[in-house]
Amino acid sequence: MSEEGIRSDWATKDFYAELGVTKSATTDEIKKAYRKLARANHPDSNPDDKAKHEKFKAVAEAYDVIGEPAKRKKYDEAREMFRRGGFPAGGGFGGGGYGGGVNVEDLLRERAGGGGGGFGDLFGDLFGGGFGQGGRRSAPRPARGGDLETTATIGFSDALDGVTVSLRISSDSACGTCNGTGGKPGTKPHVCATCDGTGFVTASVGGAFSMNETCPSCGGRQLVYDDACPTCHGSGRGKAARTIQAKIPAGVKDGQRIRLRGKGAPGENGGPAGDLYVTVKVSSHRVFGRKGEHLTVDVPVSFAELALGAEIKIPTLGGAPVTLRIPAGTPNGRTFRVRGKGALHSDGTRGDLLATVDVQVPGTLDPAAREALEAFAAATSATTLRAGLFADGQ
Repeated sequence: MSEEGIRSDWATKDFYAELGVTKSATTDEIKKAYRKLARANHPDSNPDDKAKHEKFKAVAEAYDVIGEPAKRKKYDEAREMFRRGGFPAGGGFGGGGYGGGVNVEDLLRERAGGGGGGFGDLFGDLFGGGFGQGGRRSAPRPARGGDLETTATIGFSDALDGVTVSLRISSDSACGTCNGTGGKPGTKPHVCATCDGTGFVTASVGGAFSMNETCPSCGGRQLVYDDACPTCHGSGRGKAARTIQAKIPAGVKDGQRIRLRGKGAPGENGGPAGDLYVTVKVSSHRVFGRKGEHLTVDVPVSFAELALGAEIKIPTLGGAPVTLRIPAGTPNGRTFRVRGKGALHSDGTRGDLLATVDVQVPGTLDPAAREALEAFAAATSATTLRAGLFADGQ
């Protein structure tokens, strides 16, 4: 397609309709509409929906123009030119006629202030830079960085209270030798012949539908080098290691996956960085366990303490011990609740401490203890604990 045809294609796009706003919309209204559509169609949220991927690109393109007041003004001027006279359906300009013999270049040069390069200057300014060979943009398009995965092991107490940890991350980055160009230092690039400098190629997906794909020859960089970089072999990518500080929120659970926005691999050509996903591993505690927002603890007790009742001290995590009152006749395995001594909630309150009593049977008995226990057994011999096991019926 000729340079004029490509520029006409840009100018005839209705970016206001793409964002679902009117031409009189305020900057804040445009921004709000863009954010809503970008969230709904973001590739991360719709990994397999190609239609939404294309919609995301379209709304980003629209916002890039009408979301910036200076570009929006020039866009509106260009749209007004088209509305008043129009262009042939093919997008070309034929002999340059416009609305009965008026030359488009002259008209746009006049609207731009009477000097300079007319149509080319107006559209070059509008869409962020000059056009290269064949009317295509010569500036590579921004690309989002990839998402990264890592793990972090933290202590039991840190998981309850929250902690900031240092993470060593290795990711793709621009090659240090060629600065991401993919070419041998000192050599010059030329426009990619496969995509004609657009950075993408059009592939048919059946019927009348087609979609854009990253150019396989230039990898979307739009330019190619005859001599590849000796370090990255033309990929433009390398490996870089860095240390980041990651805040692990209070109350995180073992195996939980946390998303850190913008902490992933760096983008290309000014594009945003990807995200970092951290899988948290929580170390076990010698005394305490966890059940949701509650802490648990097994409390060793004697048979006499359960039978006669007792007051015993039990620990709390990071605090002073508390007194647990055990009523006489408490069965083994009963769980007591100590309120406010558990894990931290998101609202700043704490769960409870669940203390379960566990009878400990002594491995050996001294003579006095044996004599006392034999006397107890004799005194309670009339009680048949297992009578119910032999009752008739099932």
